[in-house]
Amino acid sequence: MGGEDREEGVMATDFFWSYTDEPHASRRRQILSQYPQIKELFGPDPWAFLKITVVVLLQLSTAAFLHNSGWLKILTVAYFFGSFLNHNLFLAIHELSHNLAFSTPVYNRWLGIFANLPIGIPMSVTFQKYHLEHHRFQGVDAIDMDIPSHTEAHLVTNVIAKSIWVVFQLFFYALRPVFLNPKPPGLWEFTNLVIQLSLDAAMVYFCGWKSLAYMILSTFVGGGLHPMAGHFISEHYVFKPDQETYSYYGPINLLTWNVGYHNEHHDFPRIPGSKLYKVKEIAPEHYKDFKSYKSWTQVIYMYIMDRTVGPFSRMKRKLSKSGGAMKKDR
Repeated sequence: MGGEDREEGVMATDFFWSYTDEPHASRRRQILSQYPQIKELFGPDPWAFLKITVVVLLQLSTAAFLHNSGWLKILTVAYFFGSFLNHNLFLAIHELSHNLAFSTPVYNRWLGIFANLPIGIPMSVTFQKYHLEHHRFQGVDAIDMDIPSHTEAHLVTNVIAKSIWVVFQLFFYALRPVFLNPKPPGLWEFTNLVIQLSLDAAMVYFCGWKSLAYMILSTFVGGGLHPMAGHFISEHYVFKPDQETYSYYGPINLLTWNVGYHNEHHDFPRIPGSKLYKVKEIAPEHYKDFKSYKSWTQVIYMYIMDRTVGPFSRMKRKLSKSGGAMKKDR
């Protein structure tokens, strides 16, 4: 592991650089050699379709109900209710990007487009493209778009800038790939776009602009300074120099498809969120020494207030000639 050492009270000017493989593939092999029964956890969550449908219908109904409400009420409901629903759907789309609702991939894609509807902005198809690269090329420079850009890192250098960055982090998350690693859209992106815009137009036509605004606000505030959005920071921001991925074992996992079990998820991306806790139960010795979190709100506070932590607090590695992450020197 390379990179500049963090001086006390001084924010880094470069990423942490690793000259070894990302840690999850090797740990996956090791765990499966000891506990082959973990393979029995692989496969779709039979309740995923029902869970997603309930949340989609609840959020669309709420948007329609608020069609004639005042803006203060809309914003309040968006922050304290709708944000939880839309962030739940964002993480449902994350689950679907791993084909964990149906065994047939195309069904997961259609369900992702359906789950996208209350979010208001088409993203499910594009998200899958970049997210699967995040798993295959974790930390790889110029490929893993989960890592902030140099521009972000050089601009976000103090408490005020970090606070603003957290509030608008969904914009950075969405726009980063467009500038750094653009991919040409295909038929599925077009389908996602047309269906989403059709729903948005129908919402405006039948309910009015305030209903659509409620959905967009729910997405925006739920991805910013919000307890559920703490997972964006907690998952891979390096607070402990020898650890690249962090898990969260708090109660909000119940609303987030257990995405907090993030070491477990990267070790076994074919296990649905509803069963990830079983990995830690079966192989506890592989996770007991890792730093983990019990509060995503605390993670956000730590990120903003810790003067040594910022967008540079991520692990990076180079792409090897074989097309994978940098191999460990033999």
